[in-house]
Amino acid sequence: MTVWVVTGTGTEIGKTVTTAALAAVAVRAGRSVAVLKPAQTGVAPDEPGDVAEVVRLAGERVTGMELARYPEPLAPGTAAARAGLPPVRPAEIAEAAGKLAASHDLVLVEGAGGLLVHLDERGATLADAARLIGAPVLVVARAGLGTLNSVQLTAEALRARGLTQAGVVIGAWPRDPGLAERCNVADLPKVAGAALLGAVPESSGVLGASEFRVAAEGWLAPELGGAWDGAAFARRWDSSAA
Repeated sequence: MTVWVVTGTGTEIGKTVTTAALAAVAVRAGRSVAVLKPAQTGVAPDEPGDVAEVVRLAGERVTGMELARYPEPLAPGTAAARAGLPPVRPAEIAEAAGKLAASHDLVLVEGAGGLLVHLDERGATLADAARLIGAPVLVVARAGLGTLNSVQLTAEALRARGLTQAGVVIGAWPRDPGLAERCNVADLPKVAGAALLGAVPESSGVLGASEFRVAAEGWLAPELGGAWDGAAFARRWDSSAA
């Protein structure tokens, strides 16, 4: 069994689609997969959330679980307080991940927003949950200008807490990357201190489920179960940036 924590350098950067890609390649390899969303915010009780989107894209063989849902699109701790609902604690996340890991080959824990977004009034974060789980953390990052600072800050926060960074995945690689995006291909691993392990094309979430499941293998490096050639990708965009 394996547990990965999927976090990002912010919100709306492709975490859910990246999580779906991870799940899809694992399912195609014959592994049983569970996706845990500790706190879903900004979604009404009867609306599909991130877990439903992962299952839609990766397949119904994926087990999905939410621990809490809050209606307003805010940090989980703030959203819980405003809704008068109990927050999610790191120990609850670790317990749920452990139970899923007992019956699945791979468990993906998808956070909300960035690594240090508060889960409760005590300031607990996804990093605290990752420490309790003992799981490596995969960082999903933006492609363009401003991402280097966010990636380095996230990497420093992980190291300061003794957590292992599995690598970095670009959550939405543009069809026509500009100079900043092309330069960042070489710079992201340097500031992260970890390998670039994939690049998910922008708008991948609008693909049909069958097409998504087949294509996902080409977006993720072998370390994540895919066939993405990071060296070839870097050579292509390094030459464009020169």
